[in-house]
Amino acid sequence: MQFLLAFVVVAPLLGAAAALLPAPPGLKGRNPGQAVLRHGVTVTGAVLAAAIVLAAGFDHDHPSRMQATTDISWIPALDVRIHLGTDGISLPLLVLTALLTFLCALYSYFKLPAGPSAKGFVALVLVLESGTLATFAVLDLLLFFLAFEMVLIPMYFLIARWGGDRKQPAAWKFILYTLLGSVVMLLGLLLIGLKSGTFDMVALATDNGRGLTASVQVTAVLAVGVGLAVKTPMWPLHSWLPDAHTAAPTVGSVLLAGVLLKMGTYGFVRILLPVAPDGMRTFAPYLAAFAVVGIVYGSLACLALARPGARGDLKRLIAYSSVGHMGFVLLGIATMTPTGVNGALFANIAHGLITGLLFFLVGAIKDRHGTADLDTLSGATGAALYGRAPRLGGLLAFAAVASLGLPGLAGFWGEMLTLFGAFDPADGLNRPAFLTFMSIGALGTLLTAAYMLIVVRRVCMGAHREQPQPVPDIQSYEFAAWTPLAALTVLAGLWPAVLLGLTDPAVQKLLAGGKS
Repeated sequence: MQFLLAFVVVAPLLGAAAALLPAPPGLKGRNPGQAVLRHGVTVTGAVLAAAIVLAAGFDHDHPSRMQATTDISWIPALDVRIHLGTDGISLPLLVLTALLTFLCALYSYFKLPAGPSAKGFVALVLVLESGTLATFAVLDLLLFFLAFEMVLIPMYFLIARWGGDRKQPAAWKFILYTLLGSVVMLLGLLLIGLKSGTFDMVALATDNGRGLTASVQVTAVLAVGVGLAVKTPMWPLHSWLPDAHTAAPTVGSVLLAGVLLKMGTYGFVRILLPVAPDGMRTFAPYLAAFAVVGIVYGSLACLALARPGARGDLKRLIAYSSVGHMGFVLLGIATMTPTGVNGALFANIAHGLITGLLFFLVGAIKDRHGTADLDTLSGATGAALYGRAPRLGGLLAFAAVASLGLPGLAGFWGEMLTLFGAFDPADGLNRPAFLTFMSIGALGTLLTAAYMLIVVRRVCMGAHREQPQPVPDIQSYEFAAWTPLAALTVLAGLWPAVLLGLTDPAVQKLLAGGKS
């Protein structure tokens, strides 16, 4: 188990280095790029297999205990250690990251985005995977920061070199926002480590803020929270996200929405809730307020993009929907209750599955029609995907109703639990304020249903033209890449105990200050 977790984190990095080397004789394939694309599928597949074995060997009777741990001294002068481990909070995120990266590598093998070279593309995706997995596995504050920053450069180049229209401004906006937020976050992490005398996240969580004064906790939550909020993204620090998604290639959007946004919310749960509970209690009402504004703002922006004549880009619409969905995650965290935090963690996974599938589908629609503009797609009589490409249209409708939170699918449980958490927040929080936030969040679910159904009506429905242009239905490689996401969306919706059984004991221990 110890070796498996280390392998999961390090293997993509070694694979990235190997991807830049010349292909061995006999493995070059039909063209120069095929061998390296096959290499990407092999490495990400091996990492996914290791993550599944890690999950199967995980002690499910004690999910609150750190397992598969590695603890090696790295920088003795600063007491920085290579400390890895996983529990019920991080394990689902590790498996989700490994799954989405493998599906992206598989999809890219058949549909590589236009750009400089396959070698660079595969190497960047693997570095991105390694940094994301490390973020969810490390248990040292400074190592967490390094892993958190490790993903920025590969995502910048994926947008800037393999993206679409206005890719350079979008890439610069992404890197500047996230770097500025990270500088402030580093100061907060250093403050926690220096004032408490350790950077070890397990020791800090067990101490539960007792070694930090109230003023230090408030300052740390403000500094670290800004960096995490940019990555989440929380309104009003979200404006880099729509541009990045619109310009990014399909697999870049899938990874950005599916795993990179989760790094911010994971930091709130893993670091700020247990390490600085008094500081979090001070800022919780403000965090909840920003969260519900983001829910409504994201939904209204989607409604504006979905209306006829708005020239709304479908990728941009899905990006704004992420602002709303991540608002539910932040609202659950702000309640500081087991119910709310479990809902936030569930919504994290559900969003990764559903929005990853949506970006895959929108990318396929854009490839087939040459545009993601809703007005162009719907035209005079509608794109009529139900009639012209029934499997593609049906899967888009499925992903849309999953995103709006239909009971029985994964999107329902996270939103419901966060609203329940807001109904009865933690002691010391203003209950009337959180009841207001709950009501506004519930309104957001209605707005989400409205814009998603408008999108389905405009893209999937409509009469055939007299001589409709042929639209290829789902191809075999697309079916292979998308089926796991659809199946897991149904499984998580029908059997939420699969996830909640992992997260709940770990959340209970985390909120209790390290006591089971």
